This record gives sequence, structure tokens and C-alpha cells, in this order.
Amino acid sequence: MSELDRAREALRQALHSWAVLTVRGDRAQVMPAPDLDLLYAGLDRTLGNEWAVHYRAEHVAPPVVVARLTLSGMEREGLAQGHSLDDARRLALADALRAFGVTPAASEAQWVEYDEEEGANVHELDQEAPATAAPATTLPPAPPRDPQLERARQHIDDLLEQLREAGLGAQAARVLARRGYGNTLDESREVYKELKGLPRH
Repeated sequence: MSELDRAREALRQALHSWAVLTVRGDRAQVMPAPDLDLLYAGLDRTLGNEWAVHYRAEHVAPPVVVARLTLSGMEREGLAQGHSLDDARRLALADALRAFGVTPAASEAQWVEYDEEEGANVHELDQEAPATAAPATTLPPAPPRDPQLERARQHIDDLLEQLREAGLGAQAARVLARRGYGNTLDESREVYKELKGLPRH
């Protein structure tokens, strides 16, 4: 098993937590997210100092975060909106993990009971979640980075800067939280067009 495969397995084993997407009254919508202590310890064990994670808050209310994860020189980004900044941070990291080919056993959002003091009641979800066994085969390699897609992403980042300066950062963050940067060149172009079309004052 390669170093990166071992790192992916450590990432998969850390996906045993939940983060809150949104709250409606006494109900919360939750998604699988990494347990940060487990994740950081697993990466330290498998990669030593050959990994890094950086977070950038795109918007505060609602919280939207970009997580940039680097493993052995390969870099992937994830973007997510959450109920709190911590939720958004962990969901963005889960999105970055998906870009590395690491997905949780349960990937669908779930509705659970919510209490303001106690938070989301994920106890039953934890009992239902199947234990993830180590895969018998080698995990697929992370997809190669497409230079055109990277350029498209850079154009979107440049446009985001302009939109922030024009006071449209919140609207732009909502578009990105909903659509991401796009997984193909055409999707990225559509995201760029939607951002470009935001009404300016």
C-alpha cells in the first residue's frame, strides 16, 4: 500500500463525526464530517510533516469556508456552508476529502432532533453507521489536475475578489456554496457566468 493510500485510509477512519448544515426549529440537517483530532493524528502517523490543511472563511453569516488539503504535495480544495463556522470548516474539509477519493459510509444528509444547548442528536445515526472495513484493493489514485480547470478556478477566484470589493461577497459565497467551482470546464464556466451576472449597485 502506497503512502497516499495509507493516508486515505487514515482520512476514511476519521469520518466518524457529524456537522450541522442547517437548523430549522427543533430539527437539524447533518452530514458526515471528519473528527479533526482523529484526522490530524492519522495524517501525522502516516505522512509525518508531508501534509497541511488551511482554512479560509469566504463568508461569516451564513458561514462559508474553503478548506485546502495538501497530502504528499498533492492539493485539493473543498467548499461548504454550515450552521456554525466550525461546522462549515469540517464540511469543507469533508468536501476536500471527496476530491481525494475518500467518502464516508453514509454520504446523505440526515435530519435529526436539535436542542440549542445539547446540539444535534446524532446518537442514533452513530449506532446505525456501518463500520468501514479497510479496502482489500488499492484505492484509485487522485485524479490528475487539469491545467484548464485550474485556470478556470483562478478566473473564478479573481472574479470573487472583484465581487467582494463591490460589496457582493455574500451573494458570491452563496453561489459557491451551492455550486462549488465546478468539476468540469463547462461547469466552471457556468459558475463564472452566474457570478458575473450578479447585480452590481
